[in-house]
Amino acid sequence: MTGAAAIAFPRLGRLTLADFRSYAALDLSLSAPLVALAGENGAGKTNILEALSLFTPGRGLRRAELAEMARIGGEGGFAVAIALSEEGAPLRLGTGLEPRPGEPAVRRSRIDGVPVGSPAAFAEHVRLVWLTPAMDGLFAGSAGERRRFLDRMVLGIDARHGARVNAFERALRGRNRLLAEPAPDRAWLDGIEAEIAPLAVAVAAARRATVDRLARVIAAHRDDASAFPWAGVVLEGTIEEMLTTLPEVEAETRYRALLREGRGRDAAAGRALAGPQASDLLVWHGPKDVPAERASTGEQKALLIGLVLAHARLVAEASGIAPFVLLDEIAAHLDPRRRAALYTALSGLGSQVFMTGADPALFADLPAGSETFLVAPGAVRPL
Repeated sequence: MTGAAAIAFPRLGRLTLADFRSYAALDLSLSAPLVALAGENGAGKTNILEALSLFTPGRGLRRAELAEMARIGGEGGFAVAIALSEEGAPLRLGTGLEPRPGEPAVRRSRIDGVPVGSPAAFAEHVRLVWLTPAMDGLFAGSAGERRRFLDRMVLGIDARHGARVNAFERALRGRNRLLAEPAPDRAWLDGIEAEIAPLAVAVAAARRATVDRLARVIAAHRDDASAFPWAGVVLEGTIEEMLTTLPEVEAETRYRALLREGRGRDAAAGRALAGPQASDLLVWHGPKDVPAERASTGEQKALLIGLVLAHARLVAEASGIAPFVLLDEIAAHLDPRRRAALYTALSGLGSQVFMTGADPALFADLPAGSETFLVAPGAVRPL
């Protein structure tokens, strides 16, 4: 998609919950592009964001098991539904966990009442990006945390990426089990490495393409005076380096050879030491030209917000759908200048944005036409 005219801006007009987390039932009507949910800690604000996050592949913004989302005291299942307008036509999406007596509960997803195979089908109608307090330590945390953050970015563009990552990780675990045997069968290792190599290259290529596109979006919106500094981003890894000069087919051959040559080393380590499972997303503070982990806590938060805003722009451009943006406890640690700048930036996205915060005063400067709701345990009302 090359221009705003080619981008759809879906609006969520109604959210209904049944036996989800702290909500026995909720029927919430919405109309504004910017929606704030205010209430005390533990009131259920994040539960609403988590419910919305289920309309994208993966495990939602808390990365919780589905069974954990069923209300305590309920029947073991839950339902979440949204009604949205898409170019004037109403559309209803639903998902949830259906309990079955004597059997494991099963997830169901529907579009206008018609069953679909998985939440990946929702990607034709909605996209989501989010930021939660758990992500605040991203730059100083482990490479694994940054890979998960990057994979969420890729999923915002390519709903199939999660399945590729899962298949790669399953195959890699199978190889680790074989290498742990006293005398692993070489033919079996050859076979599983032949399965791993194309999956590994596909995962690395998708991540690399997303980082490259993200860097271009950041450059296009670069503003050294912004309250949310632009970020430099690059993906570091064995296969990613190969892909700078080799076509994917040749990278697969090279990686398969690396796996074969590294069997003894990997067996001693108990894991594969080279591949996309060891890659890292490197981020630096662009205006200051310092690694993100060396920036102050406040600068890291502002840098992370800037990354999420850039990701939202990328998702809109790449998919043709302006994503819903979920921002949990976003404003509490921002000074008044940065809060005002955030609300201005969010208005400029064109996306529908859902924010949470403990103090309603944090949202006093939202632009006209925004909505603020007061959240109490099990209930939500306009403020």
